[in-house]
Amino acid sequence: MTGVSIRTVHDVAGLDAVSAYFSEVWRTPRTAPPYPAEVLHSLVHAGGAVHAAYEGERLAGAAVAVFGAPAAQETYSLVAAADRGLGQVVKQAQRAWALGLGARTMRWTFDPLIGRNARFNLAKLGAAGTEYLVDFYGPMADGVNDGDESDRLTVTWDLAAPGQSYDLGDREGAPATHRAPDGEPLARRDLAGLRVWCRVPDDVVKLRAADPVLALRWRRAVREVFTEAFGQGFRATGMSRDGWYTLTREAAV
Repeated sequence: MTGVSIRTVHDVAGLDAVSAYFSEVWRTPRTAPPYPAEVLHSLVHAGGAVHAAYEGERLAGAAVAVFGAPAAQETYSLVAAADRGLGQVVKQAQRAWALGLGARTMRWTFDPLIGRNARFNLAKLGAAGTEYLVDFYGPMADGVNDGDESDRLTVTWDLAAPGQSYDLGDREGAPATHRAPDGEPLARRDLAGLRVWCRVPDDVVKLRAADPVLALRWRRAVREVFTEAFGQGFRATGMSRDGWYTLTREAAV
């Protein structure tokens, strides 16, 4: 991308700037960043990596990753954020770093109610949602998550074969199994039992700010669908432009 560069950050000043960037994204005071500079410095010292994207000299995105258990050949992305259009650049930098050190997969978590992030992770990167975590962090007090329960979806990204897309299937003819807080269908399931579709609100961050009680109702409704489906062997493999997840599982042999 023209005018954009990626750097691995090691110095105190650079890590402080990354910490401040995360504070802006998560709307926290600069005195209480979600990832303090000293923590980032320790992670780098332990063998992790902080990648930062710059437009000219302006910091426009960053991501932090560490290695998992040696036998797993896996990395874990603790956090990633980027200005619009730069997410792919940041994740591909993480991918190249991890592959260069022998990793085969990367995992991270995100809020499953944020549809744009789901589409980026599942449709654009080709990762798959492999684990649903109920209230993973407990109460959070930042400006984005405050007042909600912190459910997260774990995604697993095959670093050797990224970018694959999955068939979303045809949900329109599938019967509804759950209703959303707005009274419309929340989830549908095909008659073969191999696909479940689940809808999320258009913009849960705005909804949380305007009506936290309604946002929490959406959280618990989507949680019910996901925990039931994951308990039956489904995983999240797609996200449509209009906010519907596709969850799939293999046919029984």
